[in-house]
Amino acid sequence: MPFDLRFTKGQGTGNDFVLFSDPEGESPLTPAQIAAVCDRRFGVGGDGVIRAVRSANLEAGAAALAEDPAAVWFMDYWNADGTVSEMCGNGIRVFVTYLLDQGLAELPAGGWLSIGTRAGVRRVRRAPNGFEADLGVWKLAGGEPLVRAKELPVARPGLGIDVGNPHVVVALADEGELAGLDLSYVPVLEPVPEAGANVEFVVPAEPLVEDGVGRIRMRVHERGSGETLSCGTGAVASALAVRYWAGVGAPDDWRVQVPGGVVGVRMVDEADGEHAYLSGPAELVFDGVLSLA
Repeated sequence: MPFDLRFTKGQGTGNDFVLFSDPEGESPLTPAQIAAVCDRRFGVGGDGVIRAVRSANLEAGAAALAEDPAAVWFMDYWNADGTVSEMCGNGIRVFVTYLLDQGLAELPAGGWLSIGTRAGVRRVRRAPNGFEADLGVWKLAGGEPLVRAKELPVARPGLGIDVGNPHVVVALADEGELAGLDLSYVPVLEPVPEAGANVEFVVPAEPLVEDGVGRIRMRVHERGSGETLSCGTGAVASALAVRYWAGVGAPDDWRVQVPGGVVGVRMVDEADGEHAYLSGPAELVFDGVLSLA
């Protein structure tokens, strides 16, 4: 039976999402419906779908509540092709914007809002450029696979980094190589990661560090979505990779230029390890109703 999906379109530095509220967890979309919603010609269009569900009403939310009882809301995130994803750095900022706009949550000045995700609980607070998300402890993971991409003349080694979801970061020689990539084709990784990976291609700015802040440019092919204008967790992974390559003395504060804008990344030592923080804008663009089969 056809039904009407009441949704909100949102974006963070061009990474766009279709959001809808299902507090009781009674109206999940099928992978085929998600792909149809995200279709840019026949649907709303988006890099993914985010469903707002109360953590208590979702099996995956039980772990979030066990970790932090304040994680009342769960960000049920799905890629544009209908596959599930663990986390989304731009998406969680847009998700919080949506919760506040719908009156589903409150975020006092100086406070944090805990959000359940499949990568664990993530906390979000207001920032001068929008919102800042604590993405938790990062780690080197996935080794150094060889990466081949369309219009990249020679395969390059990547660096595997996990920030709640898997990434492989590849350093390029210059802006020309970055601009010349054809990311409508899926980059090939050898060996192939079991769960796949987002693949980021980065070029350092000249100079790399200015006023104590590291600066890089990035393009990304997201697992399950293709090339996107931005990837928040990818920006974090890219900054971490470049800092790792730069060695001792590299800064902990970074600005990452993506096709859709600029996001901030900073690294902070905490009791359980080094946390990565992502900041940037989040905007709700329009509301609508879509009839789905």
